[in-house]
Amino acid sequence: MLDIVIEARKASLAPGMDVRRILPFRLKRMVGPFIFMDHAGPVNSRPDPGHTMDVLPHPHIGLSTVSYLFGGQVTHRDSLGLEQIIRPGEVNWMTAGSGIAHSERFEDPATLAGGNLEMIQTWVALPEKDEEAAPSFNNFKPEQLPVFTDTGVWMRLIAGNAYGLRNDVKTHSPLFYLHVALEKGARFGLPKEHPERGIYVAKGSIEVAGRMYTIGQMLVFDKGADPVILAKEPATLMLLGGEPLGERFIWWNFVSSRKERIEQAKADWKEGRILLPPTDNAEFVPLPTDRSKPAGGPSPQALS
Repeated sequence: MLDIVIEARKASLAPGMDVRRILPFRLKRMVGPFIFMDHAGPVNSRPDPGHTMDVLPHPHIGLSTVSYLFGGQVTHRDSLGLEQIIRPGEVNWMTAGSGIAHSERFEDPATLAGGNLEMIQTWVALPEKDEEAAPSFNNFKPEQLPVFTDTGVWMRLIAGNAYGLRNDVKTHSPLFYLHVALEKGARFGLPKEHPERGIYVAKGSIEVAGRMYTIGQMLVFDKGADPVILAKEPATLMLLGGEPLGERFIWWNFVSSRKERIEQAKADWKEGRILLPPTDNAEFVPLPTDRSKPAGGPSPQALS
């Protein structure tokens, strides 16, 4: 059965860059290992003169960031010295592990024209044994990601395994992550391989058990539930979930199973011990003022 419906909240990453924030939610912190989810765009206006929508260099620990675009392009630079332009249908998978800094810049003027930019970013928490792994980054092209089609149904496996599909995107725990497009009237079911499963409605609307759900809503289902998803109009869904990892603490861009590790990450960023991207080190996001309890709930200033 349906466990909870999460309503996206508005958050701001940069001037002109407001997003729908889905995870974490106070009543549902994680779905499987997924601990964070933002939906940015479509961006239909340029920032005010003198401002930029770029996300400046900022740090992460204890997680993997997963960037996936519907439109536009983003330039990624990180402290490993890697630079990568991500385009629609590709996957940028960055594992922060013990600590990494990266930036995301919108350097193509066409990206901000006509509402072209739209992206989903998730964070995947790491198992305790991998929280201090060496940082890494990989980009996967659309042809590396399997696609399945059926009557009225198209889906691409972004990571993990589901519906018998697998790919070479390295994950640290059992999970699934899919981009699904449904034509009006199409029926669809959730994968059964994983105990925790969620559906985020990115576009259009769906019906489940006689109720309508639309853009900005995430439906999370109990283990064993076998719902029928009916597309009431053309719809784009993001399906995700997997094995739960246990309690995690999140503050700003830091995720860990240990509160004291987050306190250390704060000090490391403040003192410059997490290196900036060598090709993007002229500016950075300073450590936010901490008005919460140490290593408490999610900060509204969390960055992608």
